[in-house]
Amino acid sequence: MIPRYGTSPEPGRHYVRRPGVYAILPRDGALLLTHQAEPWPEFQLPGGGVDPGESPMAALHREVFEETGWRIAQVVRLGAFRRFTFMPEYDLWAEKVCTIYAARPVRRLGLPTEPGHVAHWMPSEMAAEALGNPGDRAMVRRHLMPLRHRAA
Repeated sequence: MIPRYGTSPEPGRHYVRRPGVYAILPRDGALLLTHQAEPWPEFQLPGGGVDPGESPMAALHREVFEETGWRIAQVVRLGAFRRFTFMPEYDLWAEKVCTIYAARPVRRLGLPTEPGHVAHWMPSEMAAEALGNPGDRAMVRRHLMPLRHRAA
């Protein structure tokens, strides 16, 4: 069973299942995040929905590039979680199935191409607290735990 983070689904409400892919992108003690201005300002793991006919890997590379301007390599699947939310940009109640990967940011090719997104490097510990949803925060904390133990 995939763990759920955030609010419980509302009884009687129809949710559309939306698969998505997101990346934890560490480099030199910091994480590469995206800040999305709309529909409300928040820091997020770079990523997003998998388009029909698109593979999850292709979607991950596309979304990270669109939201950060970076290319990535050495992608490793870390886990998945679900969250139930309203997506105002689609006027849709969604069950988001979020698959989280770790990857290495290898090359910045430019600014984000996704409107309303700005790439930010943030110290890893601060990033774990700044992310806008509890599933992202939990996955970053879980991913950072082995790094803390290795440094000790």
